Formats: sequence, structure tokens, C-alpha cells
Amino acid sequence: MYTPDQLARRLRVLAALGSLLAALAVALGAYAAHAAQGPAQAALYTAAIVAFGHGVALAALAPPARLRIQFFALSGLLLGTLLFSGSLVSRYMLDRSLGLAPFGGSLQILSWLLYAVASLRR
Repeated sequence: MYTPDQLARRLRVLAALGSLLAALAVALGAYAAHAAQGPAQAALYTAAIVAFGHGVALAALAPPARLRIQFFALSGLLLGTLLFSGSLVSRYMLDRSLGLAPFGGSLQILSWLLYAVASLRR
């Protein structure tokens, strides 16, 4: 499917995107602290915490990964985080539906389970 070089390149991109996600999460946390109020503040904090934790996980776990299954698990983490946190942010900043949040959260859970399986295969 991917050559080892292609896989390594994609994993580096995931690590970079994880770092970017963590940086955006810090900015979102600052926005929640200084500009949001009421239920929006709590939801935006939740989005920031989830995005920060998964961003750091991607930045840390992607560079040493060597297996395709790890790449797919980490890709799922990124997509799930974007769906979950993005849904919360769009709900309170753009007045959109939270409809994608459950799919994002479920994808995060499944991706962590897939990464656990991948870890046992090493």
C-alpha cells in the first residue's frame, strides 16, 4: 500500500498536524477563558482539552510509528478530533449542529483501540 518512505512521510505530516492542533487548542482555550460565557465557555474548554490531548498524542506517537495499522489509528485520531472538537466549536461560534460530535468521539475511541492492537503487534 505505502512504501516505507511514503509511510514515514505521512507519519511526519501527522506529527506536524498534531503540533498544529495542540497550538490551536491553546488559542481556543484562551478564547474560551476571555471571550466565551455560560455553556459556550464549558463546551469550548472541552473542545480545547480534547484537541490539545490528541494533538500532543499525535506529535508524540507518529514519529516512532512504523506500521500501517499505526498510521491508520493515528489518522483516525486526527479525524475524530477534528469532528468532535470542530463540532463543539462550530456549535458555539457558528450556531451549527453538534451532529458530528458523536461520530468524532466514536472514531477517537475506535482509533485508540486500534492503536492498542497495533502496539501488541510490535
